[in-house]
Amino acid sequence: MRKDNPGYCEEEPWNYILSVVFPDDELKIMDYNRVVRDFNGLTEKQLLSKIGKYFDVEFSGDDLAEPKKKGLIGMYVKSGWYTLYLKEEYMSADPVEGLDVSLLQKYVLEPVFGIKDPRRDKRIAFVGGIRGTKELIERVNAQGGAAFWMHPTSMAELLAVADAGKLMPPKSTWFEPKLRSGLFIHSLEV
Repeated sequence: MRKDNPGYCEEEPWNYILSVVFPDDELKIMDYNRVVRDFNGLTEKQLLSKIGKYFDVEFSGDDLAEPKKKGLIGMYVKSGWYTLYLKEEYMSADPVEGLDVSLLQKYVLEPVFGIKDPRRDKRIAFVGGIRGTKELIERVNAQGGAAFWMHPTSMAELLAVADAGKLMPPKSTWFEPKLRSGLFIHSLEV
């Protein structure tokens, strides 16, 4: 680094990061949901048909389609809630590919909605679980499209990804409590 920048002295502010350590049993990972602004030119019937290739789809109407376990996704459109049950043959044992957010990307967002890169596509937004389903419903009712209520990534899944030396997909975890920055700073000598 010094060869590229002779003024580098290892004391620049960008050499430091804010970090904290919590025991895993004191952290809560909440769902990190998705809202897609349109149906990618499809009718609701066509949308459900395409999703039905990979998921069993059950209409819940006004009843919330809570994803109570891994492999379930709640989907809200203006006509109501649907529960999406991933078909067994599409489950994956890979620590990253097996995450519900990865499965949604692979089997719904990319092939059905045409969202190849969720980081850059302007048609998708992410809603932290702390905002609740009310936020998902309000966004869809205001702009159309579909909202996806995700089952939260578990701590075991997160640790399995880390143990495999892999990276989590974008917006796959919403942690609570949130660390407040700027209140206290304590330097650790290593």
